[in-house]
Amino acid sequence: MNILFLCVGNSARSQIAEALAKDMMPKSFDIRSAGSNPSAKIHDNAISVMAKVGIDIKNKETKSIYSIEKDFINNLDYVITLCDEEICPVVPNATKVLNWPNEDPDNDSYSILQLENAFLKTRNDIYKLLKKFIVTENI
Repeated sequence: MNILFLCVGNSARSQIAEALAKDMMPKSFDIRSAGSNPSAKIHDNAISVMAKVGIDIKNKETKSIYSIEKDFINNLDYVITLCDEEICPVVPNATKVLNWPNEDPDNDSYSILQLENAFLKTRNDIYKLLKKFIVTENI
């Protein structure tokens, strides 16, 4: 099973989804994430909220949708977009396309506490969506 999570920066939502999915789904699945306009690095708050559930993503790197191997793209079972914005990446040809809109938790106007809460909410929302996906798709 090949699953690709997409968002704009690949610094938060899609990285969180990839890490949670790898933790929740069979190890034989090829689960990746990418972005249409990747950030320079994974957001510190994404690393922090994942560490709180025992998942280490501090050494992960952001990736562009255009850097993913064609063989993987051509054999996707699911593409799951996590964007709430209009600039969500163009989705490659895939068996099933799902949109799980999540507001970008990285907001420059947030206080430190608001930022932490936004990332916690994003992680928890994606976790719930993954649980539902696993049941609905019989994974």
